[in-house]
Amino acid sequence: MATTFWDEVRGLKTTENDWWEIFHEASKLGRYDEFPSQESIVARMKELLESLPYDPYPEVALPTEMTALDMRLSEAVLSRTSCRAMRPRSIELRDLAALLHHAYGITRDNSGTEYTRGFRAAPSGGGLYPLEIYFHTKHVQGLRPGLYHYNPLQRNVRLLRGEDLTPRIAEALVPFQSTIAADASVIFFLTALFERSTFKYGLRGYRFILLEAGHVAQTLNLAANALGLGSLNIGGYYDRQIDELLGLDGLTQSTLYMVAAGERVEGTEADQDHHHA
Repeated sequence: MATTFWDEVRGLKTTENDWWEIFHEASKLGRYDEFPSQESIVARMKELLESLPYDPYPEVALPTEMTALDMRLSEAVLSRTSCRAMRPRSIELRDLAALLHHAYGITRDNSGTEYTRGFRAAPSGGGLYPLEIYFHTKHVQGLRPGLYHYNPLQRNVRLLRGEDLTPRIAEALVPFQSTIAADASVIFFLTALFERSTFKYGLRGYRFILLEAGHVAQTLNLAANALGLGSLNIGGYYDRQIDELLGLDGLTQSTLYMVAAGERVEGTEADQDHHHA
């Protein structure tokens, strides 16, 4: 049997624990590290797409009048739990618009700043915004069942695959939580185009990307909570299967995180908070 490159690389170390140590050490910032000039950074940012367009695919404009998030911030934060028991419920398109906008929508423009892009609710290293959000649903009013991509610049979503992919998503989740694929109203996929950050920060940029995915996931959690929905952050998935489902190459762009949202089933494990798989 042929030996792959990764087999050889893994063989260089005796334990898997070495890998996180190597990455963390390599991504540390040194006082004398060099970074690209501001001019070259701006030039490269103009070459990179701010958001993937998916222009040939059917477009659905998101309503400008989104559902208001009336819950107080302290209540949204303190009552947030990992909802492991949910059921699908129909949600309005303006509910979905609120979730997407608060998670990664453009909240103010870049007028009067040195930055080349508008700003979003999530903090992003260098204002580079390397993430892309996809979602799968069959429970949003006004949307056909299927897989969608969110474009915050155009304030729209585009239908990439008009079919129910619930069975394939379930197969790509670790067995003990595979039922969440059918139980959720919507499942969000947080993905990264790594070069948007690494061209400037190198390995440090990869660390920034992971942090940013966490910021966005938490905001999704809080927004869902404010809309009366339960949410669950999902790390227990088979990366290559999810990337294939989304049409990603898994190298230049890959899935980092998933978030499910649906109607909370009270009086169960949904009322307890556990770390995701």
